[in-house]
Amino acid sequence: MSAMTDTGSPHGQAPAGPSRTGSGAGRGIGLRLRGMKWLIWRQHRAAYWTLLATTLVAVAVMVYERDQMVTYLEGYGWPRLKPGWEERFDKVSLGLFAQLIGFTPIVIGVFLGAPLLAGDLESGTAKLVTTQSASRVRWLTTKLGMTALVVGTSTAALSAAFTWWWSPVKSSSSVMDWSDGTAFDSSGPVPVGLTLLTLIGGVAIGMLLRRTLLSMVVTLGFAVAVQVVWSRFRMSLGDAVTVNTGKGVGDDAFPKLPDSAHVLDQSYVTSSGDHIGWGSCSEATEKATNACLDKAQVVGWHIEYIPITQMSSMQWLGTSLLLALTAGVTAFVVLWGRKRVV
Repeated sequence: MSAMTDTGSPHGQAPAGPSRTGSGAGRGIGLRLRGMKWLIWRQHRAAYWTLLATTLVAVAVMVYERDQMVTYLEGYGWPRLKPGWEERFDKVSLGLFAQLIGFTPIVIGVFLGAPLLAGDLESGTAKLVTTQSASRVRWLTTKLGMTALVVGTSTAALSAAFTWWWSPVKSSSSVMDWSDGTAFDSSGPVPVGLTLLTLIGGVAIGMLLRRTLLSMVVTLGFAVAVQVVWSRFRMSLGDAVTVNTGKGVGDDAFPKLPDSAHVLDQSYVTSSGDHIGWGSCSEATEKATNACLDKAQVVGWHIEYIPITQMSSMQWLGTSLLLALTAGVTAFVVLWGRKRVV
């Protein structure tokens, strides 16, 4: 019987009672796991339990904060809020948790993803794989699968709790702009997609570099790069809605947009149908500005925007792309590790 799958019985059978989990750490999980799964859980149980416990505490706090927020909003007639509720609304805690969830992919990638294989390769533990009856592929897939399951479940719970908390005031841009990364990347399925990509990316980096500290540093750069690219790509997931007007550009002539609409472009429309920048006639005086508008033959506004109603579809589309990238990196890790894990 392989030492990788042996749970302590001379005949390869797991003994009954508490001794099945060694010192007792992770005992509740160990009672239901066998062989490779038990070994992986025991090896990384400190990180797994820390992540699960932190998630549980964070979700509990968000549930409490949501209850406090609803109590405040009910004083203004929620769900049909009366004017003035935003003046005394405390949005600090909401923004703080959004930022913390936004940092989750980086933290998970650096402190869990990078050392996952790099630690075994650096210490020589991975060499044991080649001497056991369990294949390298099984070892890799079990390690990746269990870690991704714990991370995905925890991140999904955080995102669901935050989305539920934010939902009563979601349409108010004065509380939190939905198009900003603080809100968009902390709600819906997006945190799961970003976190799994940085996690598996960190695993791949650790497998290639084979040094824990170096892998963590490189993974930090990778995670930041993913965030930067995603921030530039995020709004391109939506379908822009275009509005053209022909009633001048005075204060009352600006088109009425849906609440919390994210404006992509704002320009003037001329009588010939051309567009010019709305700041091209920002003169020192109103008279000079009007003269500039007349000279350019400006007749109205050209606005391109994305309504908040597209947020959910944008998030799911973006997450599907992130998960596709994650699947590709996972396949690389398994195929590369099958021959070169040691």
